[in-house]
Amino acid sequence: MRDWLTYRLSDLLLFSPRTYYRMLERHNQAIWPAQLLALAFGVGILALLRRPGVRQGRIVAGILGLLWAGVAWAFLWQRYATINWAARGLAGLFAIEALLFLWAGIFRRDLRFSLRRDPADALGLTLFVAALAIYPWLAPLTGRSWQQAELFGVFPDPTVLGTLGLLLLAEGRSLWKLLVIPIVMCSISAATLWAIARAGPAP
Repeated sequence: MRDWLTYRLSDLLLFSPRTYYRMLERHNQAIWPAQLLALAFGVGILALLRRPGVRQGRIVAGILGLLWAGVAWAFLWQRYATINWAARGLAGLFAIEALLFLWAGIFRRDLRFSLRRDPADALGLTLFVAALAIYPWLAPLTGRSWQQAELFGVFPDPTVLGTLGLLLLAEGRSLWKLLVIPIVMCSISAATLWAIARAGPAP
């Protein structure tokens, strides 16, 4: 028991920071130019926020479901799982969230996204814009190459952040169900990034 108390979070990492960031780079190279499609989806969602309604809710939910499913399969299952055995469990959570968006937004027609100009909406819009336009800049700002940049709809962290922002703008009876997995993923991601930072500098 005393030995366990001497461990730090970084000691539990199954990979080095260099391996992790190199994996991001390889993923970006492998899927190019899919990043442009993900960006187009993000900008499209931003434009749709000005047109609340049933049809808008279905379209946004469909896009989010598609993006979460894509991240689950292309990144978490096929890429991240090669260096982290827990990634397949994360892929399962992403797949569940994708299905929840399809169920709540398309089949039940239970989601609306709108800008009501209150503090919650301001925070939601800020989070979404940050995930879409600011998050990719973290790579060069922390000394990494642009090829390691993480984009909304391509990598888990900005996708989760942007989704949380959109859910703050949403209305619907299924909203609380859609919030659970993004909140859990934020906790897991924060712990992982903290461990990577403690393990050593970015390459």
